[in-house]
Amino acid sequence: MIFIVDSGSTKCDWLAIDTNGNQLLEKQRTKGMNPAILSKNKLFKTIKKNATLDQIKNDVTHIFFYGAGCGTENPRQLLKEVLHEFFPNAKAEVREDTYAAVYSTVGVNLKPAVVCILGTGSNCSYFNGTILEQRVKSLGYSVMDDASGNYFGRQLIRDYYFNHMPQHLKLSFAEKYNMDSDVIKFNLYKQPNPNAYLASFAEFMFLNKDSEYIVNVIKEGIRLFAKNMIMQYGDVLKTVPVHFAGSIAYFSQEEIKEVANEMEFTVGVFERRPIEGLVSYHSHHLS
Repeated sequence: MIFIVDSGSTKCDWLAIDTNGNQLLEKQRTKGMNPAILSKNKLFKTIKKNATLDQIKNDVTHIFFYGAGCGTENPRQLLKEVLHEFFPNAKAEVREDTYAAVYSTVGVNLKPAVVCILGTGSNCSYFNGTILEQRVKSLGYSVMDDASGNYFGRQLIRDYYFNHMPQHLKLSFAEKYNMDSDVIKFNLYKQPNPNAYLASFAEFMFLNKDSEYIVNVIKEGIRLFAKNMIMQYGDVLKTVPVHFAGSIAYFSQEEIKEVANEMEFTVGVFERRPIEGLVSYHSHHLS
């Protein structure tokens, strides 16, 4: 039994497959397993709380773990130790979550591409077929993350309060979300994961894409992301496609293609959930 795991800081999905890529169990979920912020004991207990994982732990032969907080050696090694301890018969590989987006989009032949993530946050890398290269270090949601869920949530809230949002949409927005200023400030400044809170507002865009205002908000965000991130790889953009992973990208395909036309880069694959695209990759490359 092989597990492909995709983990953020808040939730972690576990997908069990056989060597042919057939799904063996219902997708399992645990709390997020970020080894940069959680102790070894906490990580171990997080897995153990899932009864299914605990029951089949001796049957697992391979674990391919992609997660937030796994970009540096010490946290990565800590998590590998936890996985080996919990799944005694498994060979475990741990990589940062960016590789999940890469492997789920470039195909089993690992063709070079620029790979973008547009989800709660955003990122952009160049994969040359072997090595992943990032030319901009992320400073997080408060400074970067253009065209991400938290970026668009922030834009919508700002436009609501600055009266840039059309009146009929303001009414709909206030019906769907609690727009009381004290509630917003409490969630932004006194609660954990303000980036995820901001991203929760982005759904509104995709429920109202018949609005010219909404389409313009999406396009402006994509243009900003393309200018600041994709264009960092201008030296290779004429020879490789630009792939996109994440829900924001998946639901903004039309706008992304229009911006790509404007800025002259070639759009490749859209993958809403990288964990699903990883199945064919690992089924093909499993040794």
